Amino acid sequence: MKNPSRQLVSAAALILGLSCSLPALAAPSGTVAFLMPDQASTRYEQHDFPGFKAEMGKLCPDCKVLYQNANADVATQQQQFNSVIAQGAKVIVLDPVDSTAAASLVHMAQSQGIKIIAYDRPVPSTPADYYVSFDNEGIGKAIAQSLVEHLKATGASTSKGGVLEVNGSPTDAAAGLIKKGIHGGLQGSGYKTLAEYDTPEWAPPKAQQWVSGQITRFGSQIIGVVAANDGTAGGTIAAFKAAGVNPVPPVTGNDATNAGLQLIIAGDQYNTILKPSEIVAAAAAKAAVGFLSGQPPKGQTSLFNTPTQLFKPAVITAQNLKAEVVDKGFASAKELCTDRYAEGCKKLGITR
Repeated sequence: MKNPSRQLVSAAALILGLSCSLPALAAPSGTVAFLMPDQASTRYEQHDFPGFKAEMGKLCPDCKVLYQNANADVATQQQQFNSVIAQGAKVIVLDPVDSTAAASLVHMAQSQGIKIIAYDRPVPSTPADYYVSFDNEGIGKAIAQSLVEHLKATGASTSKGGVLEVNGSPTDAAAGLIKKGIHGGLQGSGYKTLAEYDTPEWAPPKAQQWVSGQITRFGSQIIGVVAANDGTAGGTIAAFKAAGVNPVPPVTGNDATNAGLQLIIAGDQYNTILKPSEIVAAAAAKAAVGFLSGQPPKGQTSLFNTPTQLFKPAVITAQNLKAEVVDKGFASAKELCTDRYAEGCKKLGITR
């Protein structure tokens, strides 16, 4: 009879020999760049990059992460793009200042074997390697429909006035999707659009200046404003207050910034969109590590001929702000209920 101990030893030696002959799966490593478009919105510094960096730290501790913000300047983003390539970036997560101009950046990177993940804003004219974002068209439709429902619930006449539309930057393809969604949300509502404006660089002062002119032009005919994000909403509200309009007509927003949430608490802004940027940032990090590991991510759908992953956001008004934002930890009462907002917090049941 054969010695069973010897059989086990022989089997173990065989397994060891086989394992030694197989190539080891190397842990992912490499340099990844995270290039954001502007500082007009605080989200990039406060949420997007911290979320991306944290997820990269979990998934790829040996990876090097480069971060740059172009401050709404196309030439600056071009320089930053060239810089991260020179520093050895193998994957670039790009939120373009100008979605059209970004096509040349995508071509340049891909010609060198560098993967491009379009982030938040797509690059419509040329396929990136991946696109991850919230559903921007859905956002525009949701904020517009929410406003329409509010106007109808409060008995706003469809014959005595209309709404203003304050869109995002004309060079931002995501802003174009939001704008398309807004048009869809207003269509068939019975409320006419008095005027609309594409806000250069999403700059709140430019939105404020335009809205000021429309207040002079239309006066009390303005029964609501669909603003494409919290920054343009803030500029819109400032214009009405400067003109002595009280109360301010309902104004939409997007991004659920602390400033936007505080304006809702104060009763000056009607809604915003809760889209925790950390969710999209984490998805971008996972996609980047997938490329580094030789396992390209597969999109849930395709947009602009690019594998795409879209997340669905939530509409926030005064009615659900406490439950959806504060109680779930996206913002704290300590952050929101400061100074003049304390009284509004009490009315909404938000306590520090």
